[in-house]
Amino acid sequence: MPSRYYSALKTMEQLENIYLPKVGQYRFCQIMIENLPKLREEIKDISMSDLKDFLESIRKHSDRIGETAMKQALQQKTFHIALHKQTGMNYKKSACVVNGIVPEDDHRRSEQNADEDGEPEEEVLTAQDLVDFSPVYRCLHIYSVLGDKETFENYYRKQRRKQARLVLQPQSNMHETVEGYRKYFSQIVGFFVVEDHILHVTQGLVTRAFTDELWNMALAKIIAVLRTHSSYCTDPDLVLELKNLIVVFADTVQGYGFLVNRLFDLLFEIRDQYNETLLKKWTGLFREIFETDNYSPIPIANEDELRTVISKFPFQDSELDKQTFPKKLPMSQSVPQIYMQVKEFIYASLKFSESLHRSSTEIDDMLRKSTNLLLTRTLSGCLQNLIKKPHIGLTELVQIIINTTHLEQACKYLEDFITNITNISTETVHTTRLYGLSTFKDARHAAEGEIYTKLNQKIDEFIQLADYDWTMSEPDGRASGYLMDLINFLRSTFQVFTHLPSNTNDHAAMSGKVAQTACMSACKHLSTSLTQMLLDCELKQISMGAIQQFNLDVIQCELFASSDPVPGFQGDTLQLAFIDLRQLLDLFMVWDWSTYLADYGQPTSKYLRVNPSTALTLLEKMKDTSKKNQLFAQFRKNDRDKQRLIETVVKQLRSLVNGMSHHT
Repeated sequence: MPSRYYSALKTMEQLENIYLPKVGQYRFCQIMIENLPKLREEIKDISMSDLKDFLESIRKHSDRIGETAMKQALQQKTFHIALHKQTGMNYKKSACVVNGIVPEDDHRRSEQNADEDGEPEEEVLTAQDLVDFSPVYRCLHIYSVLGDKETFENYYRKQRRKQARLVLQPQSNMHETVEGYRKYFSQIVGFFVVEDHILHVTQGLVTRAFTDELWNMALAKIIAVLRTHSSYCTDPDLVLELKNLIVVFADTVQGYGFLVNRLFDLLFEIRDQYNETLLKKWTGLFREIFETDNYSPIPIANEDELRTVISKFPFQDSELDKQTFPKKLPMSQSVPQIYMQVKEFIYASLKFSESLHRSSTEIDDMLRKSTNLLLTRTLSGCLQNLIKKPHIGLTELVQIIINTTHLEQACKYLEDFITNITNISTETVHTTRLYGLSTFKDARHAAEGEIYTKLNQKIDEFIQLADYDWTMSEPDGRASGYLMDLINFLRSTFQVFTHLPSNTNDHAAMSGKVAQTACMSACKHLSTSLTQMLLDCELKQISMGAIQQFNLDVIQCELFASSDPVPGFQGDTLQLAFIDLRQLLDLFMVWDWSTYLADYGQPTSKYLRVNPSTALTLLEKMKDTSKKNQLFAQFRKNDRDKQRLIETVVKQLRSLVNGMSHHT
């Protein structure tokens, strides 16, 4: 019956204009003339009802329409990329066809390509296949014939604006799965495919200005929605799938003449979000690698094992090559694992950069920037945390220093790797370089600092075991047990340092430098700690016997320093760590106050390193000791003479100290 509405209107027009005027004198003719407007209104109402059914239908079918359009756009793009790879020729991006219809030539090429692959392409339905547009045509025609086209146009556009707003409203949990995003994009594409079809098959029902207005409104909403929902994503794989969907979506709607530049700008924002999710993922990967490392040189039993390691990490050492199997590589197992994971990160980062319509140089620059973030933030942070771990001892710290040296040297290979996968010219000047140098140097400095800290902490633990009898009359004749244990610990520790693998001069120089600095730091700390023990304000009295016993311990420290515990020190450099303490003890042991006071302030003074306030503090601890020492009972006169001498020296020292404070 609906197909006869237009015929009915034509008949009514003929009746009204041709036949009824000829027989107008008859009553039934008058009745017919009066009813014609009512019949027209009924036809308008029926056609409008059909239009409403149509609008409801396309609202339900929009996601299917969009899905097919996006599928076809993706197939075309895949075909052209494959064609480009086969021919090596530049191809022009085909204009996406109106209503999803592929040009005849493209159909033939696609069929030919499918035949070559042996798998025929699945037939893709078009908007016309999925939706019956005849209600729109009829309604438009009826309203046009009846002179009410403007009313119909206004109604159609108003309803489609409402439907556009509904289509653009996302589900609250859209960000949780890729299917949520896919349905959202399909509905939007379906909406605009329908409008594009209406634009091209009707005259004036919708205009390009109208569809552009709808698209601009939609684009603003889409960008706001994607910006919000993508920020909730913590899974890099989901963010990557979202990016791929956005690219297909943009390519599809661009084929229908809509501007999509802002969508590609948004992709750069989402790319930052993607990199953040990658960095979080790689933080976990790096930590796991560090936790499972044994921090020992990699043992190599044969040529196959060596090839396996070298296939993962670029290591070359001519000296090592000369050695027979079995042998050891200087780095531990975490080094090739970390290197491989950095390459995996670069691949993962590259996946997002593809299809963004950017040049190889721009993609290369983006990859370098994201890799720099991985090195300077993620890997650096993991290394810093590792170095502070309580279970990481001195040997592990030195191995970490060696590991970071190798990783730093490998940065140049990572740069070449990025250049190769982005296919940029070797002559291209890179504005962005990899900053691994700073990352690994910072890690080494932190590891070295931690070595010195842990050594000093260990020294403090030994010193806490000291149990001097500060009132003893005679020394034991041998060094204290705690001090000998401490020196044995230091000796074995520095043997570990110097026996680290040094297959190259660089390793030897590096481990030697760290060992020297650590040894000097340990000796200085030990000297300072022993001095503080003597000067401790809680210690009120010290006998000469205790001083002599203490001197025996310091002699052992000096013997250790002179025994060349770490190669490379020149002359008595290491012994100088104890020079202040040595001169202080000599002054008291020899009781050489006349020389000290006479030469004080002279650069040639025998006791140049003895500060008057230090001497005064220690001397006052000895001032009353002899009064309580019963062994001196028979030598009262000598004892009194000694006390007078001490009193005199104390006054002179106080005078020197006061003079220094006034001078200051």
